[in-house]
Amino acid sequence: MIIQKTENSRISTFDPNNFSFGSTFIDHMIICEYENGKWGDVKLVPYGPIPFTPAMMGVNYGQACFEGMKAYKDKDGQVFLFRPEKNFERINKSAKRLAMPEVTEEMFLDGLKALVDIDREWIPQGEGMSLYIRPLIFATEEALKARVANKYMFAIVATPAKSYYAEPVSVKISDHYSRAANGGVGSAKAAGNYAASFYPTQLAIEEGYEQIIWTDDATHEYFEESGTMNVFVRINDTIYTPPTSEKILDGVTRDSFIQLAKKRGIEVKVEPIAVKTVVEAQKNGTLKEVWGVGTAVVTTVFQALGYNGEKLELPKLSDEESYAAILKKDLVDLQNNLSEDPFGWRVVVDHALETV
Repeated sequence: MIIQKTENSRISTFDPNNFSFGSTFIDHMIICEYENGKWGDVKLVPYGPIPFTPAMMGVNYGQACFEGMKAYKDKDGQVFLFRPEKNFERINKSAKRLAMPEVTEEMFLDGLKALVDIDREWIPQGEGMSLYIRPLIFATEEALKARVANKYMFAIVATPAKSYYAEPVSVKISDHYSRAANGGVGSAKAAGNYAASFYPTQLAIEEGYEQIIWTDDATHEYFEESGTMNVFVRINDTIYTPPTSEKILDGVTRDSFIQLAKKRGIEVKVEPIAVKTVVEAQKNGTLKEVWGVGTAVVTTVFQALGYNGEKLELPKLSDEESYAAILKKDLVDLQNNLSEDPFGWRVVVDHALETV
């Protein structure tokens, strides 16, 4: 790895009590270029612009995918990653689906640890605080030709993160737009998936909702995801979540919630969730909770579902009654080294670059 430390650290300007998630970036980034059929050297360099032209193929033809993950700092200042091997596996799954070169485990994990290590001062401590990390791969070849590109860049950037969507939100069950289709790229974290979601979400916001529950493209009769999150439904004391497929993203937080629920003895059914079933459960009082999970938000609880022009209110549960709240606490405590880790999910980031 080639390491170039910044001579102008911005850490003194960072106020952990007053910053903007997603637009406050740490001092460094990882970059690695692909050309002539192979990846070059991984470079840790000062964060900043990279020169590209509007003819870059990633912009024109959409060969771009990314991951979302976090680093955490405990009360003693020790830094942890959470299940990074899952993100490594998934970014390569996305790259393969988009006909891009896969990255090596050394590139991904060593680059990740080096970046988090050198900028560990940027990781805020405290409840809901973390460093959000964005690994990505995109086509960089300068050519207006609709084909697989010959040049790519792997990069990792990061931004301090804090809790958001803290309040329950209202979501609209989509009856027209879909996030993904059979045979498509729904199971990949393709950049274009997010672009395609913005317009339907904007329409939902104009109707008074904060987000959308995506339904299947063929019939709109089954839940798939919610916004940029996986979705969970609790009917009575059973949790339901749709199975992953070529249309549904294999979320790391989703998998973690499932395993934590099972550890608590909560029944989890991974099976298709019919919109009709959820609406009927709301009507007869057996629908207890609906929530979304994802890396950035961890958990977003829904207070109402919009369906067929009607706003279906959900019960207001205490943190002690809510499976969403209980499992969120289990997960966050584990991520922040406040509880035992029986799964081996925490990965310590050592001070490897202190003398570099």
